[in-house]
Amino acid sequence: MIVTGASRGIGAATARLAAERGYDVCVNYRSDAAAAGAVVAAARAAGVKAVAVKGDIAREADVLALFDAAAAELGPVTALVNNAGILERQCRLDEMEVARFERVFAINVMGALLCAREAVRRMSTRHGGKGGAIVNVGSMAARLGSPGEYVDYAASKGAIDTLTVGLAKEVAEEGIRVNCVRPGVIRTGIHASGGEPGRVDRVKHAVPMKRGGEPEEVARAILWLLSDEASYSTGTFIDVSGGR
Repeated sequence: MIVTGASRGIGAATARLAAERGYDVCVNYRSDAAAAGAVVAAARAAGVKAVAVKGDIAREADVLALFDAAAAELGPVTALVNNAGILERQCRLDEMEVARFERVFAINVMGALLCAREAVRRMSTRHGGKGGAIVNVGSMAARLGSPGEYVDYAASKGAIDTLTVGLAKEVAEEGIRVNCVRPGVIRTGIHASGGEPGRVDRVKHAVPMKRGGEPEEVARAILWLLSDEASYSTGTFIDVSGGR
């Protein structure tokens, strides 16, 4: 399994749980080598092979190197978790600059497209592969819009919804399932990137369950969609959002 953006938050929780479930894990990260190393150590402690690979998924060369390294170290890739994503400080759309749009869409959309493309090239029976599964990590922001905070991020996650539906139909006969998990307000470090580390506690009262979610709760949904228990599910979504 390749998990992008796996040095923290949902990605790290997914990589650790995948290891516990018996997957060999490739931990992709962009900058925090120490955090990625800790995830690898936890995975190896679970008795599987694990490797950390640095790479910016917005760069095609880095994505190619990521998939090549995973195959060389762990064997054929059978699962991809398209998790890496960023957001920037909270503000209205009319306060945003073009450079921000480019950064957010480069990672959240272009990166997901590149990784999905490379996974298909390796997994598809059309290309000599043995099949596999892709789970895209979207966001409830795609449905809610994130007004006054990060409409650009919400729009990028809307693209992930569309990618999921279209790609699932495109490769359904080639042994690949493509699904999406849409987290709600989850207790991860990404909120600090938006300028409000305590955001979950501020907005949790708008969640029917009246609490924020934990990364591990999202990881469980991801692992289910990757498993044989979800063998007849493709192009579908699981909202892990406390009912919001």
